[in-house]
Amino acid sequence: MPKITLSLLLILLLKVAPAFAQDSLFVAFNTDKKNTLWNDFTYDMGNVVGGVGFAYSRPLHWQGDDFLRFGGVAAGTTGLFLLDDEIRKALVSHKDDVPPLLLDFGYYSGAPQNNYGITGAVYLTGLFTKNEKLRRTGVLMIASATAAGVVQQISKSLVGRARPGAGFGNHHFKPFGGSSSYRSFPSGHAVLTFTTTYSIAKQFDNKWIKGGIIGVGLIPGLTRIYEEAHWASDVALSWAMSAFIVEAIDKYLDRKYEQKYNPDLAAKESNFEWNLTFSGDQIGVVLQF
Repeated sequence: MPKITLSLLLILLLKVAPAFAQDSLFVAFNTDKKNTLWNDFTYDMGNVVGGVGFAYSRPLHWQGDDFLRFGGVAAGTTGLFLLDDEIRKALVSHKDDVPPLLLDFGYYSGAPQNNYGITGAVYLTGLFTKNEKLRRTGVLMIASATAAGVVQQISKSLVGRARPGAGFGNHHFKPFGGSSSYRSFPSGHAVLTFTTTYSIAKQFDNKWIKGGIIGVGLIPGLTRIYEEAHWASDVALSWAMSAFIVEAIDKYLDRKYEQKYNPDLAAKESNFEWNLTFSGDQIGVVLQF
């Protein structure tokens, strides 16, 4: 009996051991995968926080060209500020010619829940597919929207500029006014949509594709002028601020990730500039990227 029992135990062990080993390897593999996913996620979220802080600290490190760009943005914003009321009247006078679809797109695309839905989807796709390039893009979008979003919320209350629809004119300010009527600067819709589209546009080298994506990002800001929710100077400065933040965070992420969208763009610097132009009875904003 002992010999028979021992033989049976040996047979049982020979049968069970391989299966047990496979199960152990399977569990170990899943655990490693889970840990890797978690490590990637925590690393990325750390870079979101680090990127936001880096963007806020950049003005302390500005040099000659940076101050020239700042001066150009300040001059352009001042020019628009002086013409805000004329621009508002010109746009509102033909609002009926604007397709309602564009107005709806401008409103809903700038809503925070919709914007973060897009940025979150891009990031999670990169995270779960283990695509570092897509992860980096998602981190850039989330960090940029967060940094710009915090600035625009504080600025709205601090500046207290009256909205066009309030009827007080473009020179009326009430800092810490609290009321929605005094939250014209900057435009939250313009900030969020432009940080998102500008971040996406950086993934492409083709200027037509890049320009098309950025063009889509301009629509929400323009529609807010038509809706008399913001002045032209509010929107234009929101675009410039968003581009500055995206560029700053992108430079920070260069140190953190090996993959940077298209390989041919790795060595290129992307600078966003805009200038106010006059021609006869027309006024325009020229974007350079």
